[in-house]
Amino acid sequence: MKNKVSKTKNKQDTPLLLLPQIDDFLLYLKTNNYSPETIYNYERDLEMFSHFLHETHIDFKKLNKQAILHYKAYLMSIDRITPKKHQKAEHKLASYSINRILSSLRSYLKYLIDMDYKTPISPENIRLVKTERKHPHVAELEEVTKLIESPSMLEKNKKVGLRNRVMLEVLFSTGMRISELLNLNKSQIDNTGRIFIMGKGKKERFVYLTPRVQKILKEYLETRNDTLPHLFIPYSGRNIKNKNRKISTNYLQGKIKKYREFLGINIPISAHSLRHAFATYLAEQGANPAAIQILLGHESLETTTRYVQTSDRYAEKIHHKFHPLKE
Repeated sequence: MKNKVSKTKNKQDTPLLLLPQIDDFLLYLKTNNYSPETIYNYERDLEMFSHFLHETHIDFKKLNKQAILHYKAYLMSIDRITPKKHQKAEHKLASYSINRILSSLRSYLKYLIDMDYKTPISPENIRLVKTERKHPHVAELEEVTKLIESPSMLEKNKKVGLRNRVMLEVLFSTGMRISELLNLNKSQIDNTGRIFIMGKGKKERFVYLTPRVQKILKEYLETRNDTLPHLFIPYSGRNIKNKNRKISTNYLQGKIKKYREFLGINIPISAHSLRHAFATYLAEQGANPAAIQILLGHESLETTTRYVQTSDRYAEKIHHKFHPLKE
């Protein structure tokens, strides 16, 4: 089987062929219904490891614990080569990103073992790094509301302004991921505002539109005079005639940043921040964490609790309510 993913564009590119059976591993992921985005992330992470082997002249067959230690140091430095642009990184990776890359290597090694190939080191010998505990900030509800409504005011093209506002409204109403939002088809929404989602890891769930969002979504759909399936489509660009065209994540993230800066909101807000705010504000209103877990599509309740227990106001309310000497 020829290695299609390892073709290089220039002499600086490191072929993934440095890793044995890499094409078979990626095919394994595909045949086990991993999403294209997940497969891309695995490929990118393993390409990072391939660059490391190439730069340090380490043969994969001679990989040992000392080499893994050096690889961790490599990932923590700004001397690493980025897989996409093949140039030195501009900033250090966060511990969560490092652990994701190490986990990809673990999965690759586990695949080799499962398929009875020889591996130079056990996946269990690749220890994850300690993660820093950040105190996440969630914008005030008033700021979130201003951001969501801002496209109607800031966009000169009224159709673009309405579409962008609806995208932000849907994100905050449902707590869905940006990839889920941009892949939505009109047919996924029923007349009660319930949306059927095929989420991360091919997990199915329902999310729900508020009456407020249903109203403005109806207004947006009435401006559409096409039969295209996607709920949100670009109004210009090279792919305007492409029936499968959709908004890019870079476009929406860039717009959110632009709106936030114009409004002078000093807490960074992204599409993921709106998902975080969705969970936090539901928790502050007394929502059950298990219900929030279902709405977010989390496999583990532990993941959900990182969202719902991080608000200062939530912690303050719990303190005032339950402290034994509050009066």
